[in-house]
Amino acid sequence: MKPLPNPGRMRGFSVVELMVSVVVGLLAVMFATRLMVSSEQNKSASLGGSDSMQNGMLALFSINSDASQAGWGLNDELVSGCNTALADNEGFQLATVKRGGADITPLAPVIIQNNGNEPDVLSLYSGSAMSGVGSVRLKDNYAGGSILSTDSPLPFGFNRGDVVVVAPEPAGLDCSIAQVSATPDSSNLRIEASGAYRFNAGTLPTNYTGLQARIFVLGRADKLSFHTWSINGSTLRLRATDLAGASQAPQAVIDNVVSLKAQYGFDTRVGPAFTPNDGMQVTQWSSTMVDADNDLTVGSAGDFQRVAAVRIAVVARSTMPERPAAGAATCTVTPAMLTVFAGNAPASVAAVPVQVDLAVPGDPVSWTCYRYRVFETIVPIRNAGWRP
Repeated sequence: MKPLPNPGRMRGFSVVELMVSVVVGLLAVMFATRLMVSSEQNKSASLGGSDSMQNGMLALFSINSDASQAGWGLNDELVSGCNTALADNEGFQLATVKRGGADITPLAPVIIQNNGNEPDVLSLYSGSAMSGVGSVRLKDNYAGGSILSTDSPLPFGFNRGDVVVVAPEPAGLDCSIAQVSATPDSSNLRIEASGAYRFNAGTLPTNYTGLQARIFVLGRADKLSFHTWSINGSTLRLRATDLAGASQAPQAVIDNVVSLKAQYGFDTRVGPAFTPNDGMQVTQWSSTMVDADNDLTVGSAGDFQRVAAVRIAVVARSTMPERPAAGAATCTVTPAMLTVFAGNAPASVAAVPVQVDLAVPGDPVSWTCYRYRVFETIVPIRNAGWRP
């Protein structure tokens, strides 16, 4: 039999050594976990900031594109700001505002439905006719029916399927929108009701008797750019006449956009100083319609014709919320509401700052846990000064 080994070499690890090893291992795991958590938090913050920048820039670019074209084909003084009746069998409705306390649906380049600190609804309208503001005059009184007789044989620039607007001359009564349902023959424009012509009801909603009226062409129906931008929750939405399926119900465009704000830029110069053909100037910013032409009626056609620019702000937020700091009950990532339109632009025109409500209805996470980016721009309504 072999002798037993030295007992001193068979003792193994002591309890103290095991405890030290466990403590060292736990410290290593703790530091590794904190490093990974910190790395993920930094990654989430970076990606969230990148998402908010991308979403905000895309939203502002889309709205800016509409605003830069707003008013094309609508800049005649008989049309711009005219209370207009539109019947669309696909469900699009013109924006409603107040004129002298009554609801109207004006045909104008820019219409802002202000909602205080909550997101606004912004409508931007433009036609697509190559002739811009081409028009002919009604030859006879119109008292109903599907034929519009003009004083011009074979009216130039009018084609089957074109959208037209009939405006009284001089201005004062309501305007009407219809669609040419047949190739013009002789001096007649037909507006028969048909499923192929979405804006026709077989007759105009307004009669034009005892006065003159003009017919303006707005271009092809599928190119008619009547757009209304709004916010639902944290989604930017669009209603459009030229986007399939978006006429009646707004369609989602961009996510994580929590607010849209807009302001009119009015040219309030009086008398001979107001020369729109030589260029419009912003002299006053306002979130709501004002009596810009001093005719004692807020929201008159003259007020809409004095909109020289529109100021737009979009607020986008990060995709993922952040957690409260250790020991804190609430988030402090964004401790206070944001303010837009705070700067004077141009420098001689006073700013009208607006505080933005960042809370999203139904969101279980507090708005203070998100990071936000604000994007602002000023878009001149360049067609407002080009008046025939």
